[in-house]
Amino acid sequence: MSRANLDKEPDEVAEMFDGVAKRYDVTNTILSGGNAPLWRAATVRAIDPKPGDRVLDVACGTGTSTAALAKRGAKVVGLDFSAGMIAEAVRRHPGLEFVAGDAMALPFGDDEFDAVTISFGLRNVADPAAALAEMYRVLKPGGRIVITEFSTPPVAIVRAGYTGYLRHVLPMIAKRTSSNPEAYTYLGESIEAWPDQVQLSGWLRAAGFTRVAYRNLTAGVVAMHRGHKPADEQILASTARRRRKPRSS
Repeated sequence: MSRANLDKEPDEVAEMFDGVAKRYDVTNTILSGGNAPLWRAATVRAIDPKPGDRVLDVACGTGTSTAALAKRGAKVVGLDFSAGMIAEAVRRHPGLEFVAGDAMALPFGDDEFDAVTISFGLRNVADPAAALAEMYRVLKPGGRIVITEFSTPPVAIVRAGYTGYLRHVLPMIAKRTSSNPEAYTYLGESIEAWPDQVQLSGWLRAAGFTRVAYRNLTAGVVAMHRGHKPADEQILASTARRRRKPRSS
């Protein structure tokens, strides 16, 4: 795998995740200092799935987040571009629906889901803007998006310690716990290359989402972003306002 940057080769990234699928959750729990389940629980609360809601879990990995959402009574579809991850998800969670697919070309129709979520996966997409546009497309009007992703701690001393952890401690732990420790060099670099909370919020607004907000978790090591697809009446009202706007002479 080449050095991490924002021009990622999808086949290379998918192959990397195939190689870490079997021990992925164990390694993540250790590397997160036990915070991974807490981040997942916070994400589920933010999505607030209701019984019967149709939810799309993009970059679902081994299906842990998909299963957590399904426990709330939602009809959840887990999607990942790694065949190894999907195979592991199907093995661990029989009865749930998992689909192999690309976040930049979701295999679903328009306005299908009440909520879309992606956790720790958007930074691995070659074109995040295209993925956000696709998530907007498949959401029903009034639907919600929740993105949980590694981010930039706002306090300088925390930020410096986090950078040191990514560069030195993470690879050392990965060597002991991961089935493909080299992959975690890429993962650490991809976190450092990822934009901060304000820039990701801007991407969400550019994709058309409204009521965009974020919440820092674990001192900003992780940030949870939220947004909504405008309801039909909001879209119509906005269009009407533009039409009524007087032309400048």
